[in-house]
Amino acid sequence: MTVSLWAVASVHLVLASQSPARLSTLRSAGVQPTVVVSGVDEDAVLAAAGERFGALEPADAVLLLAQAKAEDVARRIEDEEATADMLGVRVAEAVVVGCDSMLELDGEILGKPLDADDAVARWQAMRGKAGVLHTGHWLVDLRDGGVGGTGATLGATSSTVCHFADIDDDEIRAYVATGEPLRVAGAYTIDGLGGPYIDRVEGDHHGVVGISLPLLRELLGEIDVPWRSLRD
Repeated sequence: MTVSLWAVASVHLVLASQSPARLSTLRSAGVQPTVVVSGVDEDAVLAAAGERFGALEPADAVLLLAQAKAEDVARRIEDEEATADMLGVRVAEAVVVGCDSMLELDGEILGKPLDADDAVARWQAMRGKAGVLHTGHWLVDLRDGGVGGTGATLGATSSTVCHFADIDDDEIRAYVATGEPLRVAGAYTIDGLGGPYIDRVEGDHHGVVGISLPLLRELLGEIDVPWRSLRD
């Protein structure tokens, strides 16, 4: 019998995020993940870490939240295996990825804006400047040992410098009025309506969207999962 050198064990990716941009990015790369949204209280996780370790660097904060989300979803899948099967999650083949993003501007960490006024103020502070978009990624390997499962839990952070256009107040208010900035970390997108207002980036633009495909590929490589095993 001839065995293809390209044959690899099937891996089912579970995305522990409700972000449409992350899902779209994975689908564009040929991956069809199952979405299972975590129930993590982000403020509580950060507050607990602050009490234990002191103030966190932005790159560490997003990694901590990504870990909390991925491990929360992994526990739910293992605890509710019958429900997971109905969702199409093959637990014995599942690898969970959790992500979280924050913008660092002038030493301050910025998540999603509180409201439209906050988004306008953010953009007035950001325009003509550069900020760093940090996106934490965390993997939990739930696969059975018989198909190569490692039981590993590991992660890393992608950091990309974004240079913002020096736009006027009318342009800012018109953008905020679309509602898009209210739904995303840093109050902007690079793959949507905010794209014209990002002059350039230094680093992986996928990380700005919310999930770095090269970094995810590297993390999967750490648990011997080739990228091609995720594609349908």
